[in-house]
Parts: sequence; C-alpha cells; structure tokens
Amino acid sequence: MKYLFGLIAITSVLLTSCNEEVDLTGDFKETVVVHGVLDQSDSIHYIKINRAFIGPGNALEFAQIPDSSYFTDLVATVTELVNGSQTRQWILRDTLVDNKDTNGVFFAPTQKLYYFQTITTADLNPNATYKLNINVSNGKYIVNGTTELVSGITSPISSQNFSFKFSDNPGSYINQGVTASNSGNSHILAAKLFINYYEYIGADSTLKTVPWSLGEAEVEENEAKTFTAVGQTFYNLVKASVTNNPSITKRRFENLTLQLTGGAEELANYISVNEPSSTLAQSKPTYTNLEISGTSEGRVLGIFSARQTLTYVRKFYLGPGLAFIRSLDKKSTRELSIGPITGTYLFCSDHVADNTETWYCN
Repeated sequence: MKYLFGLIAITSVLLTSCNEEVDLTGDFKETVVVHGVLDQSDSIHYIKINRAFIGPGNALEFAQIPDSSYFTDLVATVTELVNGSQTRQWILRDTLVDNKDTNGVFFAPTQKLYYFQTITTADLNPNATYKLNINVSNGKYIVNGTTELVSGITSPISSQNFSFKFSDNPGSYINQGVTASNSGNSHILAAKLFINYYEYIGADSTLKTVPWSLGEAEVEENEAKTFTAVGQTFYNLVKASVTNNPSITKRRFENLTLQLTGGAEELANYISVNEPSSTLAQSKPTYTNLEISGTSEGRVLGIFSARQTLTYVRKFYLGPGLAFIRSLDKKSTRELSIGPITGTYLFCSDHVADNTETWYCN
C-alpha cells in the first residue's frame, strides 16, 4: 500500500468485490509548497518552502523525518522592482526556528525557514513590486510569484485624546468601538488588543500581557470597519489572567496596545479558499498566485503575498504635564480597581487625576 505524504491528503477506499491491487499514486506530481507574506513593518522576512510527495511505506513515519519535507538543492531570491526596474535583490538564507506546533503529526518544534533581512534605514518600499524566484535542483522546478505591499490603514485610536471606555457606572459595562479605515489596497482587516499591566511583589514587578482578538472582516477600498470590544469581556479577560500568588501586593494598569493587520487581495482569497467547507460535499477549489516551470513536470501550492501591520501603544499615564491623556477613562479605571469582577485583585491607578481616590496607588 502506498500513501501520500506532505500537505495533500487521500481517502482510503475499501474494495470487497475483488482483490486487485489499487495504485493510489497514479500520475502524482512532486509539489513545491510555498508560504510567504511580506510586511513592511518587519525587517526580517520569512518564507516557508517545503515539498510534498508520494512514496511507499508508512506516511506517519515519514512525517517525523524533517528531511522528507525539504528540497536538498534550492536557491531562492526576492527582487524589488520599481516601475519595472530592479532596485534591490536578496538571496534567501535558511535557518532553523523552534516555533512549530507540536500537536500535529509532522516533526516539531524545529522547522526550516528561508529569510532575507532589510536594514532599518532601507525597509521594504511600499511603492515597489516584489518578485519571488525559487530554483530547485538546478532548474528541475522554477517557481515564480509577485506581490505588491499593503498600505493605507489608519485608525482614530492613534489620536492621543482617544480613551477606551468599558464601564459607565459601577457594575455596568459598555462596548467600545475600534475603527480601522482602509484608503489603500487591503482586502481583509484583523484587529487585536493587548492588555498590559504590572504585578508587584514589593518593589519587584512583572509585566503581564493579555491578548484579545476583536475579529477580522473583509474590506473594500476607502471603507472603514468598526470592531467591537465588549466591556465586560475586558474585565473577564483581566480576571482570568491574574497570577494566583498571595505574595502579590498590587497590580497597576500600564497600556492598551492595538494591532491592526490588513491583507492583500491574494492573501484574502487564499484564506477564504482554505477555510473549512460548510457543505456536505466538502469540495474546495485550490488557489495559488504562484507559477511553476522547469525541466520536470511538477506543481506548486501556497501563496506569496503581503500584509500591513500597524501597532498603536496607548499608555495609561504619560506624566504630570499630560494628565488630560489616559488610555483608559476614569470610570473604567475605577471599575478595574473596585468593580465586582476585578475589584478583589489589588488593581490601583497611578494616574495623577485619580490621586484623591481610595483606589489610587500608594
């Protein structure tokens, strides 16, 4: 019996009417699998390049052998083009990283990635087009893909006068809208908040970070999307994150960080096509914006596209001269400090505007 190994799955069919051997490999083509997403907010850009194939034996055993998923001879470049002319080119290097999920059937946590790096004074150019070229085994397979960068995402949260409001009265919660505007070429937007606070044991402190996904949505050019941050969820997330340590003497809110991510049209299409099927047929089309050629017949799967990531850090307190600025308004801070959900967890405020309150940090 032969099995398909890699990113392609097969279904075994039980035949009871005859005893002929069935060749499941058929006319299988070796497959190059590529996943690369450029982001001008990064200085190191990773691209994953694997192989998928059919072979005799136990696929589960193959899955535990890293070399089975890699090409032994591979040269890859990313070329920057402005108005059709080359301005820069990078040769990708390979590296091993320990971030692969250990819950799957494939080898983990170490995996091989390919990368190139830009310097801080010359990041990726939002006005350029980027071309990926992968040469496997001296021309056996040639993979090409191009992408433009994503730009044009903004948010009113960037204003220093913006305050998050999650509570209006004790024990009463309100929802906060988080708006992102798209004046560029993003086709999908995702929003995430990070709640940051310090836990103290005497004078020593530890920063705690609570991730809070607000969801994602498709978006058109010159369109704004508003994500909803549910007020009660804010306090429940903080409560669930506190350290169970009786030695902690106080907790101090530090900031709220908003992360907005916009994806290019090709990336949005790829995500949509690879979502789980909602039909009984379970049939899904295959989408890729990569092309393959070379001296041997093969195929390519995956994506080479772009996204834009914007991060806004809204500190709770900037200092005495900026007392009118606070990322969490006073009523919401009071609820964090003495409200029914988090009021027993020693939160206090170090904001000068709260210095007459019982929940001010001493």
